[in-house]
Amino acid sequence: MTRRTGPETLRRAASPARLLALAVLPALLPALFLSVLAVPGARAAESAPTVSLSKKEAGKGGEITVSGKGWRGEALLMLLICGQATPERGVIGGTNSCANGAGRAVTTDEKGAFSKKLPVAEPPEPCPCVVHVATVTGEQASADAAFTVAGHPTAELPRRTGGGKLAVLAATRLEGDSSLLTWFGAPPARRLVFTVGNLGPAPVEDPVFEIGTAYGVYAPRWEERQWRGTVAPGARARIALPVELSAGAHGDYQISLRYGKKVLAEQPWGIGRPWGVTLFWGLLCLVVPAAVFRIGMAVVDRIRPRTVGAHRTAGARPGPAVSKGLPRRTTPVARTARSAAAADADATTAVLPWFTPDSAPSENRPRPTTKGQA
Repeated sequence: MTRRTGPETLRRAASPARLLALAVLPALLPALFLSVLAVPGARAAESAPTVSLSKKEAGKGGEITVSGKGWRGEALLMLLICGQATPERGVIGGTNSCANGAGRAVTTDEKGAFSKKLPVAEPPEPCPCVVHVATVTGEQASADAAFTVAGHPTAELPRRTGGGKLAVLAATRLEGDSSLLTWFGAPPARRLVFTVGNLGPAPVEDPVFEIGTAYGVYAPRWEERQWRGTVAPGARARIALPVELSAGAHGDYQISLRYGKKVLAEQPWGIGRPWGVTLFWGLLCLVVPAAVFRIGMAVVDRIRPRTVGAHRTAGARPGPAVSKGLPRRTTPVARTARSAAAADADATTAVLPWFTPDSAPSENRPRPTTKGQA
């Protein structure tokens, strides 16, 4: 009897292998799933920015070397020594708790690494302290490394207030007026006033807000503003934060308020042009040429040559004044000659000496005789 091989025979022969694969596949699925999840996690861990220090403790006036890896390539970073902070909780009081005057800036290389020397300074808040590294521009990223400032006071960290949740309950507004100096280009300043309420179960102590100023279509520039106070659960508080722009600012600005990662409110602010600056430059363009012209005319008047006969000689009689613009009157020739002769006679008489009474010519003449005298 001849054995026939066909599709049905092949399916019967392969059925045990198929059953074995189906039995093993459920056991392999969890391992495959975990391996797929582990690869992105490892990549994320490798790409997370890190910070390392050459010394874990140093005193004021010393110097440490801060190194880092995993940052964005060619990114500008800020290095600060901050108090009241830990790598786990971060900088609780914001940059107000850091020694900003001794901070340094560094730019990462193409691979996202950097190395920079940082002077040791005492932060305004007590330790525990950290070396805080954060990006200045672009995508926000930060990392902290524990550090001890020798001789600096130490205090316990404030209790966590993560259960608190702030929300703006009323519309924000800008309070304040511009002064006369603002009309001449001084920095415009206002106060952003708003009312917040605590919707969480825990109190919020000394919250740190961020004020963003945006001009036109540009992204806002954020600055930290800390409010001193406590907002109890279910309570509300009226908060006023200062807002100041750069000198000479004018146009339409957008003021934003952010707490944590959430933008709470936005407020437009229109600023007029500082016309005092324009007036000042206009007057300067008129006064300077006029002053230069006056100085030039004075110099020309001093260095120009003098004409002959401009100064009258001493004792000369002033001649008849001639009106400017009138026709000059002609004098007859005979009258002119007679006037010249009279002038010569006056000049001759002026130089002759005066006679004294004893030397007069009349005293040397013989007296006339009268009748009857010999």
